[in-house]
Amino acid sequence: MFGFFYCALLCASVLLATPGRARAFELSGGVSLGGILVGTDPRLAVSPHARMSWRMKGSILLAVDEMCSILPSTNELGAGVYNHTSVAVGYASQQGNFSLGPSLSLYTMPACGVTLCGRVAGVAPGARAQADVSFVGPRGVSVSAAVDWVGGRSLVLPGGIAAMVVAGPVLRWGAK
Repeated sequence: MFGFFYCALLCASVLLATPGRARAFELSGGVSLGGILVGTDPRLAVSPHARMSWRMKGSILLAVDEMCSILPSTNELGAGVYNHTSVAVGYASQQGNFSLGPSLSLYTMPACGVTLCGRVAGVAPGARAQADVSFVGPRGVSVSAAVDWVGGRSLVLPGGIAAMVVAGPVLRWGAK
């Protein structure tokens, strides 16, 4: 959750340094049930997510995204948490938006490789893409995909890559 504060601070700095004024500020949030964390064994997750975005002149979008995926316990290693923060640039329209940008994840979760299970924890850089589509006013659906490099030598996570795909409802609040 601290990552969200730092990303918001970075976005505010970029906005202050950018000539011209933002046309619209928007908050959106939702809870996705059934997000899938892929790395070793696919895991279902509950993923509350929030986004602050600014529509710049034209259709350019600057956004800060925060998603905290909670992985329910499936064995004696317990539950897991995968917190994902990203700063993104994208395209915005009245019907929705698309954005892409770098990310940083903090995680502590159980993971199982081919022969070994254990708890892993760390920080992972990566990238995230997100699309939001509005159907009825401020209500719509959000789909995001992220890929993180979970480096280091580990028998539990031998591939070093984790991917997250999340889809769920989203509610938008905006100001002109």
